[in-house]
Amino acid sequence: MMLTAEEWSAVLLSLKVAGVAVLAMLLPGIACGWLLARRRFPGRSLLDAAIHLPLVLPPVVVGYLLLLSLGRRGWLGGWLHEHFGLDLAFTWKAAAIASAVMGFPLLVRAVRLAIEAIDPRLEAAAATLGAGPVRVLLTITLPLALPGILAGAVLAFARSLGEFGATIMVAGNIEGVTRTIPLAIFSDVQTPGGGGSAIRLVVIAVGVSFLALLASELFSRRLTRRSGGVS
Repeated sequence: MMLTAEEWSAVLLSLKVAGVAVLAMLLPGIACGWLLARRRFPGRSLLDAAIHLPLVLPPVVVGYLLLLSLGRRGWLGGWLHEHFGLDLAFTWKAAAIASAVMGFPLLVRAVRLAIEAIDPRLEAAAATLGAGPVRVLLTITLPLALPGILAGAVLAFARSLGEFGATIMVAGNIEGVTRTIPLAIFSDVQTPGGGGSAIRLVVIAVGVSFLALLASELFSRRLTRRSGGVS
């Protein structure tokens, strides 16, 4: 299956946006997942609801809120433009931010479930042997939760590849700049004679998403076996 230059541009941009989005959300996602799994504090339910809000909000609402924040008149976008001359809205960076926001709940949930599956007695035993909280986290918790973290990262990557509503609001649909696979399919469907290009991109999107789901399932099974082995 031969792709045109425009189609390759959309595919490569999608991979770039999704990869940057996952890297950007990885550390905050692990931190939030650990916090929700291992700590009880006032406002925990509110934090949990806020993290998962993008899953239930219409994506265009999320995109509009991001546009209000990242635009030149937004509180963050205006500050970045004034002090650093940096514009985020309607760039590939805005597409990556939108993808990160939409994929973040999937990563956090996977990390939380992975950490909750770990027997707390293992962490307590390490602590009684003199390991501090950071060392317990780095040497016990995260290694045992690694399959779940990878599963969440893969799911977030797949979600980022398919992001449309928030992206088109905050990044637009600019060919070669912000036109990812979903946006390219949208444009092709609206263009006379664009059906062939749309079908090729759909095949690629389905294939990549299927492989991502398969990888996530394999990581999840590995986590289940590991949890069963240490329980």
